[in-house]
Amino acid sequence: MKVAPSILTVDFCRLGEALDEAIEAGIDWLHMDVMDGNWVINRTITFGPALIRSIRDRVGPEITIDSHLMISNAEETWDQYVNAGADLIICHIEAVEDFPTLIKKIHESGAMAGCVLNPDTSEEEVIELLPDLDLVLVMSVVPGKGGQSFIPEVEKKVRNIRKAIDLQVKNGGKTTKLMIDGGVKDHNAAMVSEWGIDIAVVGSGLINDRATIKENLESISKSLET
Repeated sequence: MKVAPSILTVDFCRLGEALDEAIEAGIDWLHMDVMDGNWVINRTITFGPALIRSIRDRVGPEITIDSHLMISNAEETWDQYVNAGADLIICHIEAVEDFPTLIKKIHESGAMAGCVLNPDTSEEEVIELLPDLDLVLVMSVVPGKGGQSFIPEVEKKVRNIRKAIDLQVKNGGKTTKLMIDGGVKDHNAAMVSEWGIDIAVVGSGLINDRATIKENLESISKSLET
């Protein structure tokens, strides 16, 4: 299972240093949580295309950057994030009216397309989109709500999506990646890996004042080996 850091827990005054540290530790995927102060329930504003462009310029073309758009107008603005250097655009199924058309437009731009589901959204909402999606992200916390714990009840949803992806691949279809985000740390990384997760987004479990990114990544890696 690959680990992708969310940069929200970084002191933005030292963001460049943290990015360098993450890449030196072996990270090759960065997760950009974009909140517009409107769609998420806590009205938080994080950052936009300008910061993503700066990050792309800093890390170079070899690092995968995804943009998780927790915004109300993803259908109108997604291309700004592609132009800023994002490889993958992940939009909320709860916030998009016409997801098949959105996927088509994102692919036509040359980027990859992902769909994200909130904890209380059924996996049935995304199953029919799987043949065209590059990635499905299952939220294991409510987007934008601070101080939450990991929601273990998403296990059934994750396993059902994993089964659908595996069947799709068996029948010659796309190898859609499965990602989880929210409350993942070294103590539960092995569990979500066993569920069938390909990529785990890790925030404070990876970037914190208690240890270096390399030390935290090693701790997560060791938990996956047990």
